[in-house]
Amino acid sequence: MRQTEHSETRQWLDQHGLTDTEPTPLLATRLAVRRRARLAGDVLLAAFLIGAALTHTLSRLTDAAYSWLPLPLLTALVVGLLVAQWLLRQWVRRVDRRAGAQLPRRVAHPVEFGWSAVLGRPYATFTVAAYTGALALAVSVLPVSDPVLRAGAAVVLIGLVGAGAGIVMQLRQMLTSPAVAEDEASLTAGVIMRVEDARALVTPSLVWSLPAIFLYGESLGWWNAVAIGLVLAGVVAFGLIQTRATAVGATARQAMIVR
Repeated sequence: MRQTEHSETRQWLDQHGLTDTEPTPLLATRLAVRRRARLAGDVLLAAFLIGAALTHTLSRLTDAAYSWLPLPLLTALVVGLLVAQWLLRQWVRRVDRRAGAQLPRRVAHPVEFGWSAVLGRPYATFTVAAYTGALALAVSVLPVSDPVLRAGAAVVLIGLVGAGAGIVMQLRQMLTSPAVAEDEASLTAGVIMRVEDARALVTPSLVWSLPAIFLYGESLGWWNAVAIGLVLAGVVAFGLIQTRATAVGATARQAMIVR
């Protein structure tokens, strides 16, 4: 294990109250692949937003004979995003499996954790509320006579449905992943990683971005105010949840005690 990986692992363990746990190659490998996967996931979302913006621009520039073209392009973008997210999660699982295969012995949880134990009800409720609010706003804009706004609402709806499917798919992969641990300390660290992965997954960056970017027209309307209001209310609510919700380490230990 390199000195940089040792220091990063030591820092992560201290942040989560595992001060008595020594950094090991197993923990360093698992933490490193998660950092890279999250960075790649952020790049994917940024690429998706750029691609969606290009298809939206294309819908405004194409003539009536080819007005259907942006929709399949956007659908292809959503499918590509979902496939890429699935591959990223599979990459993390492969690295975990390889690291686990090298252990002289392994310990495991007796029962799989459920979504409420890993994600927590405050985060789950906030995620559902954020998606519902953004979907309701996009649907309410569809009857507006402005064709640019209608096209933007279609982009938001397709993007939100695709992103929501991606969250469900990745959360299921997280919950069903086997434990990779050699003792009680690494088992606790594994549950903490699972909780961190789940909370990072539901960070609503795409939910905040899509309505604010695509629900605009030739004049300011109520939808602009609502889109900005959703972002502001979401940021405040998300900050309160992060501040008041049980810390990641405590949540993981509580889940293990319940089991």
